[in-house]
Amino acid sequence: MDVQQTRFSAQEIAALARRIDRPIVLVGMMGVGKSSVGKRLANLLDCPFVDADDEIERSAQMSIPEIFDAYGEDYFRDGERRVISRLITDSETRRQRIVIATGGGAFVNAETRALILDKAITIWLDSEVDTLVERTARKENRPLLRGGNPREILGRLREERAQHYCQAPIHVLSSAGPHVQTINKVLQGISQWL
Repeated sequence: MDVQQTRFSAQEIAALARRIDRPIVLVGMMGVGKSSVGKRLANLLDCPFVDADDEIERSAQMSIPEIFDAYGEDYFRDGERRVISRLITDSETRRQRIVIATGGGAFVNAETRALILDKAITIWLDSEVDTLVERTARKENRPLLRGGNPREILGRLREERAQHYCQAPIHVLSSAGPHVQTINKVLQGISQWL
């Protein structure tokens, strides 16, 4: 379901939050704004926010680029799958709403994707390649962008991963504008999905 712009009042957001009975998981390309949108969304819904990449770094006691350099992408993806599974299982056990931002490649893993689709409200945050290039240029911790043209790499990854991302029941386009516009579309998508 593609989502259009709607404005929510504080009362409508509170009512929506009470209807949410599972984790909200944001999937999509690196630089699309999953962490930024996720933090603001969790604040509005009065629930915790967790960035899966931060949890992976905490568990491994290494940065993501260090994990990639020392062990490779397959090792990283396996750890990512375990961390996301733990986050979702913990939120179910505690019967707690939570917003989880995943890494760009997490949803490509079939096991991770199946778990997220089964146990969470899954939202694909999407964006044009130009926006992704501009946003990813702000950080140096993107191992998949090292050693190549970021525009070409992001364009290729976006094309390869779209077949997986499109399985998310909620699709929100994140534009170059303020994240508040994206958050309102996310809230609308959740409301329609529920």
